[in-house]
Amino acid sequence: MLFIVAALALMGVLLGAAAHTPLPLFLTAAGAISAWLLVFFIRERTGRKES
Repeated sequence: MLFIVAALALMGVLLGAAAHTPLPLFLTAAGAISAWLLVFFIRERTGRKES
């Protein structure tokens, strides 16, 4: 239960910070994070097929 409360509090802080950033900066950061997560996902899927 404490984990859920902490996660919701963190999400509220991050969404509050995102609401005050300019839209082009927010979209650039979101694109960079999405690209990094996609690269991480592809590396994990292709690198772990041996085990």
